[in-house]
Amino acid sequence: MSASGVSLDTSVLLRLLVAEPHGQFQKATKFVDEQRAARVTVHVSDLVLSEAYFALQTSYQFSKAQALRTLASFVQSGPITVSAAAHASLALPDLATAKPGFVDRLIHGASQSAGHTLITFEKSAKRLPATFVL
Repeated sequence: MSASGVSLDTSVLLRLLVAEPHGQFQKATKFVDEQRAARVTVHVSDLVLSEAYFALQTSYQFSKAQALRTLASFVQSGPITVSAAAHASLALPDLATAKPGFVDRLIHGASQSAGHTLITFEKSAKRLPATFVL
C-alpha cells in the first residue's frame, strides 16, 4: 500500500455507509481507522461517490435526499478526502432537489479542475460557470 494515501472502492464505501454485511463493515471500519491512525490519506473519488449515490437508491431503497445526507455525513465525519466539487456539492442545502443535481455538479467540477469549459445539453447547467449549453 502507498504510504501517501489509499482510495476506497465503491464496495468498501457502501459497507461503511450501510454497515452490511456486518463482517465486511467491521473489516472496512478497522482498515479506515488504522489508516487514519497512521496518518494515511483516505480518499473517495467522484466516480465512487456517484456509484454509491445510485447504489444507495437502487439497492438499499434510500431516497435521493437520504442518500445525499448519508454521503455528506460520511464526508464530514472525519479525515476522508474528496474532490473540492464533491465537498462543495454535498454542503449545498436542498441538494436533493437542486438543478443541476449532484452527479452533474461532480462532472462540472472535474471539467473546472481540468481548466475546461463544460459542453452540455443540460439546460440547468447554464447556472454554473464555464459551461456552454448546446
